[in-house]
Amino acid sequence: MNQPRRRPPPQASTYEKNGTELLRKHRPDYALVIISAILLAVGLITIYAISPGLSQSTNTSASYYVIKQMIAIGLGLIGFAVVAYLPVEIWQRYLKQLIIISVGAALAVRLVGQRVNGAYRWIQIGGFSFQAVELIKFTLLIWLASFLAQQIKAGKLKDSRLTLKPILLALLGIGVVVAGIQSDLGSTGVMVIMMATMCFIAGLPLKRVALIGAIVVFGLVIAISSSTYRRDRLFTFLHPTQNCQTTGTGYQACQAIIAVGSGGIAGKGLARGVQDYGYLPESNNDSIFAVYAEQFGFIGSVVLLCLFLALFIRLKNIMEKAPNNYTRFIVAGVLAWLAAQTLINIGAMVGLLPLKGITLPLISYGGTSIVFVLVALGLVFNISHYTTARITDEEGSNNENFALRGRDRRSYYANLGDRS
Repeated sequence: MNQPRRRPPPQASTYEKNGTELLRKHRPDYALVIISAILLAVGLITIYAISPGLSQSTNTSASYYVIKQMIAIGLGLIGFAVVAYLPVEIWQRYLKQLIIISVGAALAVRLVGQRVNGAYRWIQIGGFSFQAVELIKFTLLIWLASFLAQQIKAGKLKDSRLTLKPILLALLGIGVVVAGIQSDLGSTGVMVIMMATMCFIAGLPLKRVALIGAIVVFGLVIAISSSTYRRDRLFTFLHPTQNCQTTGTGYQACQAIIAVGSGGIAGKGLARGVQDYGYLPESNNDSIFAVYAEQFGFIGSVVLLCLFLALFIRLKNIMEKAPNNYTRFIVAGVLAWLAAQTLINIGAMVGLLPLKGITLPLISYGGTSIVFVLVALGLVFNISHYTTARITDEEGSNNENFALRGRDRRSYYANLGDRS
């Protein structure tokens, strides 16, 4: 009697000698690319729609903002492609150089940077401005992912002196440079959320994560109490209907709420809003969700929120199937980074959070933000090429069963910890 022909098992990039673990390279997560592309398109359409109002209030050409946004997207896509091609481990290899560049950029912002409203956040390069904090976010992401993975591999994660102390020193450095020198409390909050999420995913004891949170809250109280404009923003958040006059501290928050409310169910229509004609400050950056809601209404806002939710779900799925701790922590950090910025930006526009000067990822006008968000997503896309699988001896000998399950290239991948 003829035996059924067995199909060979799928080829693996790495096959360990004990025959129980596989590191597989397969199709990357193209859904991540599609969702990101849709969000970029929505952002570009919104910038196009508000360009007439922006050009009138800033005395520039009608195509000025659209062209600059397209250039930023083009540079971001190049960065995405490069990072998606390079081995993920290369960032560990050149981590010291990346840290030096980030520190240099932070110092350059203070020494030669452009001062806006008392804060140093931008370096002017020709007709473009570079925001060093975006590079700092990316560097922090790589450093903390590498550090936590190394601590787990060495069995030192729960050692306070060897694990918690470096994290607290990094937190202190961020507070001094970003919240202090650059006066960017919003970005500081995003990086703290990113760090806390990565530490939680790594399995750092909750008591120590809570300690980090307590230190952050203490620092936040000091930062707010020591700055007049931060106290004004907190007062505006607590009393949103006061100081709504043009020169008042609550003007932007009031106009944002008016813009969101005036959109109604279906919105006023594309390019039919009025807030971008000089009424709503930073309508192309921090306040872009408000002008979007004005033009596309409640329905359009829900669609946008669903797109962001879909993006976060894809990131979560990639994180769960990442091949090792280092890559898993990277994806966790990117997820926390984008989710925190989205929640802070939208929350401020609808009056649920104080205004923080945070861009809406992939939507807001801003070259540095667009470029580094796309670079971070390119890193995640690269990681989605690989997953791990555990096979038993029986499954290893039964090639038909293995091949059958291999039709769904992700269904049998397991979270198996660090393979590095």
